[in-house]
Amino acid sequence: MKTHRTAKSGAGHTGMPNREQILKFITESYEPAGKREIAKHFKLSGAEKIALKALLKDMADEGLIDSAPGRAFHKMGGLPKVTVLKIIEVDGRELIGVPDNWQAEGMPAPKVRISERGRSGALAVGDRVLARTEEAGGGYRAFVMKKLQRAGEQLLGVVQRDEGSGKLWLKPVDKRVRRLFPISDAGKAEVGQLVMAEQSGLRDRVSAKVTEVLGEPFAPRSFSMVAIHKFGIPVEFSAEAISEAELASKLPLTIDAREDLRHLPIVAIDPVDARDHDDAIWAAPDDNPANLGGFKAIVAIADVSFYVRPGGEIDRSARKRGNSVYFPDRVVPMLPEVLSADMCSLKAGQDRAAMVCHLVIDANGKLKDWRFSRALVRLAANIAYEDAQAAIDGEKPHDLTETALRPLWACWKLLYKARGAREPLDLDLPERRIVLDDAGRIVSVATRERLDAHRLVEDFMIAANVAAAKALEGKKAPVVYRVHEPPSREKLVALKDYLETFEISFALGQVVRPSTFNAILAKVTDETIRPMVMEQVLRSQTQAYYGPRNMGHFGLSLGSYGHFTSPIRRYADLLLHRALVDAYKLEQPAPRNNDLPPTTGLSEHDAASLDRICQLISSYERRAMEAERETVDRYVAAFLATRIGEVHKVRITGVQNFGFFATIEEFGGDGLVPVSTLGAERFWYDEKAQTLTGETTGEQYAIGQRLELRLVEADPITGAIKFELPEGGNFVREPYRGRNDGKPKRPPIKRRGRPGNIRHQSR
Repeated sequence: MKTHRTAKSGAGHTGMPNREQILKFITESYEPAGKREIAKHFKLSGAEKIALKALLKDMADEGLIDSAPGRAFHKMGGLPKVTVLKIIEVDGRELIGVPDNWQAEGMPAPKVRISERGRSGALAVGDRVLARTEEAGGGYRAFVMKKLQRAGEQLLGVVQRDEGSGKLWLKPVDKRVRRLFPISDAGKAEVGQLVMAEQSGLRDRVSAKVTEVLGEPFAPRSFSMVAIHKFGIPVEFSAEAISEAELASKLPLTIDAREDLRHLPIVAIDPVDARDHDDAIWAAPDDNPANLGGFKAIVAIADVSFYVRPGGEIDRSARKRGNSVYFPDRVVPMLPEVLSADMCSLKAGQDRAAMVCHLVIDANGKLKDWRFSRALVRLAANIAYEDAQAAIDGEKPHDLTETALRPLWACWKLLYKARGAREPLDLDLPERRIVLDDAGRIVSVATRERLDAHRLVEDFMIAANVAAAKALEGKKAPVVYRVHEPPSREKLVALKDYLETFEISFALGQVVRPSTFNAILAKVTDETIRPMVMEQVLRSQTQAYYGPRNMGHFGLSLGSYGHFTSPIRRYADLLLHRALVDAYKLEQPAPRNNDLPPTTGLSEHDAASLDRICQLISSYERRAMEAERETVDRYVAAFLATRIGEVHKVRITGVQNFGFFATIEEFGGDGLVPVSTLGAERFWYDEKAQTLTGETTGEQYAIGQRLELRLVEADPITGAIKFELPEGGNFVREPYRGRNDGKPKRPPIKRRGRPGNIRHQSR
């Protein structure tokens, strides 16, 4: 009988193990370690085996371990002892592979060096093998046990029929895939339906086999479902999570353990189409003689941590989502609806549990003091941004103008003054808004108007976010920071090269601050050039993320910054609330006869695992952003599909050697202008200046440039849009001869020859 060996795993351990002991055993075991092997190693009894099963489920939900085929476990981010690898490249005589089914989201799949048995060269790129793995030199090495049949790649697409041959084809929804696939087996799919299919075959003989029918892609409210399936966004909540949410929604709100703020005219100012209301604000002049001209303010946030407790089913599902995802036609909430749209939504006239940030603001708009409490609030009103602005401007009366809105605006003027003093990055970019009718059909695509009411709410939220981070730092408690690092030197060098094309100086040796970029933009007074420079400044910035180490927030010009204000829709905010519960001793246990997890603070395990948790929720945020952006693109393409042939005013947003991208200024919608449609002359591509320049005419296309283009294609399936010049592609301009004032002129247009070529220019 074969014995189960361990490598220094402490075979003498008995009794219920903790997480660290289980991880150590799984990592060091020479054989695949399933529940049975773990129980045997630690000599667990019947009752302890039941507890072990629950603990292993917790560890899997927390992202500590994952299960391999055969129910063996391995450390998350690591590899099972026996696993399936897909060969992706050949390095000399050695094969490189990656796990065929990698589940550790937010962590890159490890590359594994594969040793072949027998004749070298029997395996090739694309082959799948069953292999035994082991850690070696900080990486992994695998030994082939068996070659497996190739598995097809999954494709998400729409079934189409060729009118001539009658054959079925799959059109992928990913606009980066620029080909159709013949369908070898359509199953029950019909023409026009959205399907999942498996790709099979090699090179030019690849076909698709339909594995799942998802429905009608052009039906109202369907574009978001394309993104949901493509990005694997969790939609359904488990029965256990829904049951726990129902139970949590019935928790009694006892005033004994909360500060009573129901007498204050606290208001929520939100979009007119807001689906949830998680923040509300109040301000009044400070009556403290030591703070003359200053204000007291309250930022009240839904007390989600009271209802969503660590270790519970709702918490598990929220962590797997990371955030709510907002589409034009639906919201995929982080929390079950009974909480996100009801008990955790601050509604006027109803008692609600809130986590409250109390702020003291001096006459210069700086934060003098802060504290946090759990409170009971009853909002005086939910007000739309437009209505709040109209009330302040005297255009529309409101009952709370004098008692609530004017004090808020007076306090905001101080915050705005402090904002100006610290000089955050000033890039006020437009946001597209898709307007749908009751049936889900597109009514319009417009740019959201940016009002002072928006800036007011934003600055109150920023003040609360700063206070939360600083409060936890002062208590030496864990903090989930919202980190925005300064631009990398590589991006700054690219920006410097670009600015030189406009004769704008930019010194690389200086300490770069947001004000540095603001100063650059202030120098650009030419309104035709300013959008180009602003676009490039935006491209030079890094992507924000969540992390347990404070690296500051460059864009906001803040030293300490966390997300505190939206725990309904962001898991990072929920973690921050739990840390505040511990730091300010605000614990409120569940009633004894209740089955909810007892505590509302940050668990010891989560506090020790913040780095890994932050990586996960940052990756989920990026997933949500991509899904939202693609869905908006599809809606815009569907809206523009009825306007083919129209000429639109556009702005160039990107230039490549194959053409340039442009956005319709009125509606949004990013489209490509292929270089082959720019006329018969050759074009030079200048990578540093991000320009295409005609070799003969000197005609130039650059980022930020405004011009008119004709819409020639708008594909709702992929969201792809194409433009061409109003003159069409089969034309040529007169050679550029310049003019006396040194400014370029646009030569007359003549037809000739075929579209030209591209040349790459580097300087």
